[in-house]
Amino acid sequence: MPSHAVRPRLPVVAAVPLLASCLAGPLALAQAPATEIFLAPLTLRPDAISVGAAVNVTNNPGYDNQPAFLPDSSGFLFSSSRDGQQTDIYRVDVASRTVTQVTRTPDNEYSPTIMPGGTTFSTVRGAEQRLWAFALDGTDAGLAYAHDGLIGYHAWLSPSSLGIFVLGSGTTPVTLQVVDLDTRQAMRVETHIGRSLLVRPRSGALTFVHRAPGAPPTIREMDPSTRQVSILGEMLPGSQDLAWAPDGRLVAGQRAKLFAWQPGTTDWTEVADLGASGLAAISRLAISPDGRWIAIVAEPARAGQAGS
Repeated sequence: MPSHAVRPRLPVVAAVPLLASCLAGPLALAQAPATEIFLAPLTLRPDAISVGAAVNVTNNPGYDNQPAFLPDSSGFLFSSSRDGQQTDIYRVDVASRTVTQVTRTPDNEYSPTIMPGGTTFSTVRGAEQRLWAFALDGTDAGLAYAHDGLIGYHAWLSPSSLGIFVLGSGTTPVTLQVVDLDTRQAMRVETHIGRSLLVRPRSGALTFVHRAPGAPPTIREMDPSTRQVSILGEMLPGSQDLAWAPDGRLVAGQRAKLFAWQPGTTDWTEVADLGASGLAAISRLAISPDGRWIAIVAEPARAGQAGS
């Protein structure tokens, strides 16, 4: 496998525009790229990460995005538009590669996220972009949380605490807020954040990418007990999405390649070039809790398009 390293140094960049997955309705679907989700076997070793051949498991001309693995690693949930009208939540079974519809509501659902306890998941639902809960079989479990602003993405820190990406408007930037569900109080933690809100394995810290105008994007984490934010390192150039491996390494995509980084080190290291598997423009990633699989959101490579 390739092993050359990339120093995470970025030129000055503008704030990343909000993608259509933060929006709702047919206009958002028209703006969203026709992404697919590829599944590849993953091997985590102390000295290297290996990625096997990636297989398109969604096979849908419309929008397929935002994979989230189930706690037992048997499959993953994802948001998909299969009728050109709205998005619902679907499930891919890893063993059979079958796709099953999970939610059937009149609203759009985005960003499926497993809730603490592992028996329910939450989604960003409807034009109000509230968090709604469902059982893993799609049974409606009711409103999980409604915010004064529009929620784009979220991550559960505990049964009573979550981090939310709240959309800005006009000159107001997006913000990271932490919600205490017992008191219904939201504390503003950071502004100019990216869309990857992740819980770091073992520590439980909330990690995110900070994208302030005029500064290189950095990976930061918030201690859930003190709410203090610290910088872990610089983001991979040209990328905005991350996934934690269960061993504590971060993985990100750049064009058709995957890179890994161990916090505390300097370089991002290339671990796979998936151009030969038909991937281009890798974006979101998800790694199974057992570390054996990686789900990769990408645009399928067009005929004659170079993977890198």
